[in-house]
Amino acid sequence: MKLKLQPISLIETSMSKNRKSLKLVKSTSGLSTKDDKKVYEMAVRSILKTLDLKDNYTYGHSLRVAQNCLILADHMNMDDEQMYDLELSALFHDIGKIGIPDRILSKPHRLSDDEFEVMKRHPEMSYEILKDFEGFEQIALNARHHHERYDGRGYPDKLSGNQIPLFSRIILLADTFDAITSSRVYRDGMSVDIAYSEIMENAGTQFDPLLAKAFVKAMKRRHSTKEDKTFITLIDDFKEFEYKIGDEEEAA
Repeated sequence: MKLKLQPISLIETSMSKNRKSLKLVKSTSGLSTKDDKKVYEMAVRSILKTLDLKDNYTYGHSLRVAQNCLILADHMNMDDEQMYDLELSALFHDIGKIGIPDRILSKPHRLSDDEFEVMKRHPEMSYEILKDFEGFEQIALNARHHHERYDGRGYPDKLSGNQIPLFSRIILLADTFDAITSSRVYRDGMSVDIAYSEIMENAGTQFDPLLAKAFVKAMKRRHSTKEDKTFITLIDDFKEFEYKIGDEEEAA
């Protein structure tokens, strides 16, 4: 049986007001810079709310991925503009999942091979949703390529090494870390030590080896110092979805 995706056209129709809001920010000269950013960020939050309503787990996952990306970015001494763009890229990396049928996205068991092939379309769907938003061209590409592998065996375009955008390589690390440590209906989350081992074992194949080493170092430092600084700037209720690194409690 061939599984069908929810049409992108229907998704984009439901998001058209958000798209217009983002373009209005760029085209309305009467707004001050501060007001521009306020309207822009309200539109961003509105789009993310669509994901929250579709699947609360994926919304929380996206917030945790963004936070962990920014922990690495802080470790790498990225500037404020770079961290802001990385935050947006990470928050929107899974927005394409709003086009995945509920029976697959919320399935309480492991996916079949056919279902997994449908799920693998979500980076392309994220790209299709984001690419026409003014100013989101690179963010759309970062979302499209967050499942590419360093060795070229990822998807959707089989990019390798530095062909993969830097932020996509970072998102893959944070995405994998959260996938390993978060609990789902069909399995309990694993320890952060297992996540660290998995990342380092696959450095140079799945992950950029230098970024993998830096990510593990940054996360371990945060764990050892028990630092709880929140880097997320766009989501007011982030603490609701955050987890303490190393806790034995469920991460989702």
